[in-house]
Amino acid sequence: MNMNNFEYLRDQIKYSGFGEHLESDLKKHIEQGKPEFQLKHSTDFGHDKVNAELNFSKSKQTDMYFFNSYQVQIEKPDNQLASSQLFYINKNNNITFKEAYNLMDGRSVHKNLTNKQGESFEAWLQLDFKQTDDQGNFKLKQYHENYGYNLDSELSKHTIKELTNQTYKDNLTESLKKGNVQSATLIRDGVEQKVTLEANPQYKTVNIAEFVSNDMKQQNDRTLVTRQGQKDLVHDKSKSEDVKKTQTKQSRNKKQSM
Repeated sequence: MNMNNFEYLRDQIKYSGFGEHLESDLKKHIEQGKPEFQLKHSTDFGHDKVNAELNFSKSKQTDMYFFNSYQVQIEKPDNQLASSQLFYINKNNNITFKEAYNLMDGRSVHKNLTNKQGESFEAWLQLDFKQTDDQGNFKLKQYHENYGYNLDSELSKHTIKELTNQTYKDNLTESLKKGNVQSATLIRDGVEQKVTLEANPQYKTVNIAEFVSNDMKQQNDRTLVTRQGQKDLVHDKSKSEDVKKTQTKQSRNKKQSM
């Protein structure tokens, strides 16, 4: 067995967000020498069960194996339909497992990317739940720097307590760039209110939601505050409805192809 290749793949799996528990299975499959193999990983994010299947293949010229892609499937407790998406592993443009979940849950992720000419650039990524490719995967939309979205600027338009501390502010923005739903304290009319935040590059704003529960189970039914309406809470279910429609379409397409 090529130990350097094994150690590289082990670290690649770890830093892609799948932890260290797949190490023994990885080693076993490499020792078997099969042309390709899969590793399975499962975890819970809140009330969502998230499964992943990692795909590996062997070089036709050497004994090297490659981590090519991973398929993610989300099962929600209130929805019998399971959405799935294939994410490719690239040298510099990897989407981590948690980021993949955040994208599939309707949020945006900020990444440092590399174009075909080898030039690096920054962009926000978001799944387009209204468009799929030939394999049934949702297409990825990119919002580049010239699109004009500035997360720090949008956060500063709200009186958020955590922004007064540089360490808290850095942690907050870093979490939002990963596509996480981040808890924070909004001060309105001198009163502190627990809220959750989401980056929203498409509409160049920050979504602010009332904190409903500790596990933040309010993705499908929450009240949003945008910079266009900071004083009025606006009920928004459009995201969850789009996801459900595309999940239904995706499920039908899979049944037809079987």
